[in-house]
Amino acid sequence: MAGLLALSRFIDRINEFIGKQVSWLILVAVLISAGNATVRKTFDISSNAWLELQWYLYGTVFMLAAAYTLKRNEHVRIDILANRLSKRTRDWIDLICHIVFLLPFVLLMVRLCWPWFWLSYNSGEMSSNAGGLILWPAKMMVLLGFILLTAQAFSEIIKRWGVIRGLIDEPNPQHDLPPAAEGALEMEARDRD
Repeated sequence: MAGLLALSRFIDRINEFIGKQVSWLILVAVLISAGNATVRKTFDISSNAWLELQWYLYGTVFMLAAAYTLKRNEHVRIDILANRLSKRTRDWIDLICHIVFLLPFVLLMVRLCWPWFWLSYNSGEMSSNAGGLILWPAKMMVLLGFILLTAQAFSEIIKRWGVIRGLIDEPNPQHDLPPAAEGALEMEARDRD
């Protein structure tokens, strides 16, 4: 199990790094959007390439940060139900749902995205919009996002099994707390800063 936990930490570090780095693309997309709007309103000049570039950037952030979001345990939960369950029950639910739902889904998406991306890459597929961009880089980001999410799913399964067996402490302490307590901890941390 020590080897699997080391693999999990490695996957976590990769997705943490990527998640933090791609967040800067939001700023780039906003600047491109603002510049494009300014040029369009001021000089009555527009370009589909600039519009598509900002879509590519937003899509890249969404896809590449999905694994980071899962790692940080920031995905959507039904808190009304989760708060009524014990920590151990929530851990088992997470483990089972990651194995039964998340893992098959992301593996299927990787399998489906590969030929979709490869065909686009080999054909040099271009946007159907006048002045549009090539499409394969955007499709590659979808594929890469699902590959990273697959790796993170394995990492989460390993960590949840380690927590259930008592081999590691909870990697996401907020997972132990109901949402009201999480908010109180965040407020306390802000007050200290």
